[in-house]
Amino acid sequence: MNSHYEFTEIEKKWRAEWEKNPINVEDDKKPKFYCLDMFPYPSGTGLHVGHWRGYVLSDVVSRYKVLQGFQVLHPMGWDAFGLPAENFAIKNNIHPRISTADNITNVKRQLHEISAIYDWDKEVDTTDPGYYKWTQWIFVQMFKKGLAYEKQMPLNWCPSCKCVLANEEAAGGTCERCGATVTKRNLRQWMLKITAYADRLLEDLQQLDWSEKVKKMQSDWIGKSYGAEVDFKISGSDNKISVFTTRPDTLHGCTFMVLAPEYKGLDEIVTPECKEAVNQYCFDASTKSSVDRMTDKEKTGVFTGAYCVNPVNGKEIPVWVADYVLADYGTGAVMCVPAHDERDFDFATKFNLPIVQVILPEGTEEKPLTEAYAGDGVIINSGEWNGMKAFEAKKKVPHMMEEQGLGKKTVNYKLRDWVFSRQRYWGEPIPIIHCDHCGAVPVPEDQLPVLLPEVESYKPTDTGESPLAQIDEWVNTTCPVCGRPAKRETNTMPQWAGSSWYFLRYVDNHNDKELASMDALKKWAPVDLYVGGIEHAVLHLLYARFYTKFLYDIGAVPFEEPFQKLFNQGMITKNGGKMSKSLGNVVSPDELVEKYGCDSLRMYELFVGPPEMDCDWDDSGIDGVFRFLNRTWKMIYSYKDAPVQASKDEEFICNKLISDITSRLEALTMNTVVSGFMEYSNKLNDIAKKQGGLSKETLDTIVILLAPFVPHISEELWKELGHTDSVFAAGWPQVDESKLVQDTIEIAIQVSGKLRGTMEISTSAAKDAVLAQAKEVLGNRLEGKEIVKEIYVPGRIVNLIVK
Repeated sequence: MNSHYEFTEIEKKWRAEWEKNPINVEDDKKPKFYCLDMFPYPSGTGLHVGHWRGYVLSDVVSRYKVLQGFQVLHPMGWDAFGLPAENFAIKNNIHPRISTADNITNVKRQLHEISAIYDWDKEVDTTDPGYYKWTQWIFVQMFKKGLAYEKQMPLNWCPSCKCVLANEEAAGGTCERCGATVTKRNLRQWMLKITAYADRLLEDLQQLDWSEKVKKMQSDWIGKSYGAEVDFKISGSDNKISVFTTRPDTLHGCTFMVLAPEYKGLDEIVTPECKEAVNQYCFDASTKSSVDRMTDKEKTGVFTGAYCVNPVNGKEIPVWVADYVLADYGTGAVMCVPAHDERDFDFATKFNLPIVQVILPEGTEEKPLTEAYAGDGVIINSGEWNGMKAFEAKKKVPHMMEEQGLGKKTVNYKLRDWVFSRQRYWGEPIPIIHCDHCGAVPVPEDQLPVLLPEVESYKPTDTGESPLAQIDEWVNTTCPVCGRPAKRETNTMPQWAGSSWYFLRYVDNHNDKELASMDALKKWAPVDLYVGGIEHAVLHLLYARFYTKFLYDIGAVPFEEPFQKLFNQGMITKNGGKMSKSLGNVVSPDELVEKYGCDSLRMYELFVGPPEMDCDWDDSGIDGVFRFLNRTWKMIYSYKDAPVQASKDEEFICNKLISDITSRLEALTMNTVVSGFMEYSNKLNDIAKKQGGLSKETLDTIVILLAPFVPHISEELWKELGHTDSVFAAGWPQVDESKLVQDTIEIAIQVSGKLRGTMEISTSAAKDAVLAQAKEVLGNRLEGKEIVKEIYVPGRIVNLIVK
């Protein structure tokens, strides 16, 4: 064994050995553990140190489970369809098929350098026809069940990416991929009826071992709210306006109605003298994004000339149009209670509309409002409801209104159906054929996959059509039902389509008869631990849960939730900003691996901070980890050939090390695991110096505990300790609780608060005996001084106050 830690030689050696003899093999006699990373899209810039953070953490857990005796599924693949890959191809003027393959090759090389125990035989690629055949198959099943449907609607349009975006992809009014300001376009779209699963998606969150933060993000996005649906009749007409309100207790304070510019039936409500002004206002609103409309501080609107009747008091109230109301939430109509809603208050103030207070804070007197009051209180100015507590009335009033025929209690959701089609080339073709006679018809299952054709021009068009629409020989086909001429659907699926079920394919990725066999799914799935970024807390996780529940309903999978435990690692930043090639702050792992080795970088990735927190990258910190590995190498080298009998102190520290590392690893507090290794290493070195070495059992234990974190150096040290098999066959060390019982402990001695030394005491020593021992140890330090107070903190410190 070389006395110097030659990491380059060691890592090359063991990487080759693991390829020949994998440490993780299937064995049905062992329990299973499915550990999964959120698979990457193959970026042209490759992996940076931020990507390593999650991949190292999941590999540590996977190797730990191997040591615990599990058969582990730890696969990897590529989320290779969609906007990121296509935008990269367009920017670099390379066909996305070529650029994607090149990027996969590069990222796969980098993943090999992490030395994660990925089973590359399980690899999936969303652009592989053998994979997207089943992505299309799932769509066909949804179509047959009425969950996939077409709809003409105003949608988020990215003028840069030139495609429709789902609401989730346009949060903040900008495209999540390119940052361009999102506008609106009326287009025919394919939709997935995710709203049919809203209640199950919400209720089943409670059974998951996920952070409360992520559960709340999903719950808020689904946005279930209880309230009442109320009809307001149009004065002088048989028409009515239906509204959903979560605060029916404030109905007596409703003094005007506001409709969205896109409200259906608006033309029937507007009076002739107001029509021109309303039409102009609606046109102007169509040029704004939804987010701009919702966040504009300056409220705008136009009067329709019409009035409707408040059903609870019979008063006529004016009907307005305002762009802060959106057509796709609720009914597109809002009953406005300006006394108790900030937006309504601003609108009423600007247009001089009545403000009627109906909730009064307890213990106060009614007086003109200078701002909206949104708190609790007592109902006033509301007839028979007067005197009720507001939030109690919120629950009771819907029932009362339903009994009186004034409305009905109901439930509403913020969640909207998923806009599923994209006007791009690089995606899965939607397996639908349009026939003038039969309508939209699914491609027969035995004709899947519908292959993405080769094209010369893959760039998006300005017309709102996919580039596929220009390929006549591909578009023109025959109807599979009637045999007449028909046309293929030319929109493609979004990137989310392939990533919403890939975790299922890993378990049986070579199956060409079904997306995965029931036996394989029962053996491996669901995922036991899912590791990835918090940025996917709503989109990907919600879609994956929806897909899984649907597949469960049709009998394709045997469970309803895909990910039992979720861990979101924090982002690695550089100079306070997200790593980005455009900002020039990307830190590549390649140079660090070359300088310090894979093991050092693996351990440093875990040491930079609590793994769930964002942290700023500092290259200099890896030096400390590198020095620690060198010290560990020297310690094993120094004591391996002359092991000694373990002292009680050594046995205690060794078992405390096992206990602490295990509990911290189970809690995934990886930074404290690394600091624990450093702390206990120092203690063991001190013990070794006192007793002339360490026992063989302790040396073995250190190496086994280190193995999931720094596998190359651990395998080499394990071999040098005389073992012929892999360290990962050794089994995870178990704590001997009897060794954690100490006969003596070391405590500090102070004189008037200043440290003057330490001493060992019996753990059973009484206070008087400890104080007497302390005085004896201090000896002449107490001469000529009067002890005025004696303090003993059991097991920690003696402090003698003198004057």
